[in-house]
Amino acid sequence: MDMDAFYASVELLRHPELRGQPVVVGGTAQRGVVAAASYEARSYGIHSAMPTVRARRLCPHAVVLAGDHGLYREVSRRIMEIFASVTPHVEALSLDEAFLDVTGSQRLLGDGETIGHLLRRQVFEQEGLWCSVGVARPKFMAKLASERAKPTASRTGPIPGVGVFVVPPGQELRFLHPLPIRALWGVGPATFKRLDRIGVASVGDLAALTEETVQLAVGKAAGRHLHALSRGVDPRKVESDVGPKSISHEETFAHDKHDPAQLQTDIVRMADAVAGRLRKAQIGARTVTLKIRFGDFHTITRSATLSQPSDSGVEIAREARLLLDKVLVRQGVRLLGVSATGLKPVAGRQLSFDDVETGAAWTEADAAIDEIRQKFGAGAIGPARLAEGAGLRIKTEDDTQWGPDTDAPGSGEPANTENGRKA
Repeated sequence: MDMDAFYASVELLRHPELRGQPVVVGGTAQRGVVAAASYEARSYGIHSAMPTVRARRLCPHAVVLAGDHGLYREVSRRIMEIFASVTPHVEALSLDEAFLDVTGSQRLLGDGETIGHLLRRQVFEQEGLWCSVGVARPKFMAKLASERAKPTASRTGPIPGVGVFVVPPGQELRFLHPLPIRALWGVGPATFKRLDRIGVASVGDLAALTEETVQLAVGKAAGRHLHALSRGVDPRKVESDVGPKSISHEETFAHDKHDPAQLQTDIVRMADAVAGRLRKAQIGARTVTLKIRFGDFHTITRSATLSQPSDSGVEIAREARLLLDKVLVRQGVRLLGVSATGLKPVAGRQLSFDDVETGAAWTEADAAIDEIRQKFGAGAIGPARLAEGAGLRIKTEDDTQWGPDTDAPGSGEPANTENGRKA
């Protein structure tokens, strides 16, 4: 199940006056990035992950709206509940996409195609949004089939697709082999170049090679995986209880930052947000990673491994700040990010004398902070270093994910806008 132009479609529900116009959702400032585009906007060549500046050049009269991640998350939650009403086996890939295993629902509701049409109607009737459905036995092939079910972009609006596209049992290779090789999961730019060197243009070309040949071209693990996919083999099941693999926050600044002290403050803000989400999920991180993108787009990452899983903002910030101390930032930092990986359930921890200095023993304080924020809001309490003017500049999960919404110096946070709309 894949929602059609999800963010843009949600925005059009609360801005019906914009229907029929090219609408772009994402960061609205010079360094913003497109998160989604309506089908009218897509007809001009605009797509997700494109710089907003380029989108405006392609379509000067496009309406650019600041993204509202909190709203999209709430709508997504309701849609996932609709999916779960049909089968408990729902694996969400993102806010707008999920795998469903409907094997156990067919006796009651019909075959996969029938269930796909049923869910499309339910989502539209309850949320006013359309989705596209791919039906197939192999997991990855259902994803490919959903692309074939989607509408087509045009200046006058979406040209409806079939809505539900089915790959019948026994017809998998007939559907799969004509597709371009980049359709397969795991074929990014680097892998594509390696396969192109040996004359692989389609999935069928890859399937015609031996597994050993593919491994020589792209490596053992990737070669084994891609060769299996090219022959329609995907043993992975729909996993409904998959936890997060990582939790991260990053910011693209409106202007490059050169002052290490400013960046240290930004790290505290991001570490505080990451730790809050870790505690909410009742997990801790073994690895802290710092991501830095310089003004010339050169990007580096630096990581540190903790002695035991942690959900402490103090500890995560300390490790990330130590990593920053080893990097020269005078050339200017365009983007900064802090991520937590190696996630595991938080168990009782053995305290040490070092905990007194590092702040890693702040378990009760963190619990109090979470309780205060839940009752009074995210900005009610936080690290003193984040105090600005009359309040705290706290980063939350609902902050813009797609770059700054203002070009004011030092900005990386969303601007306060009515209904999220920007001129």
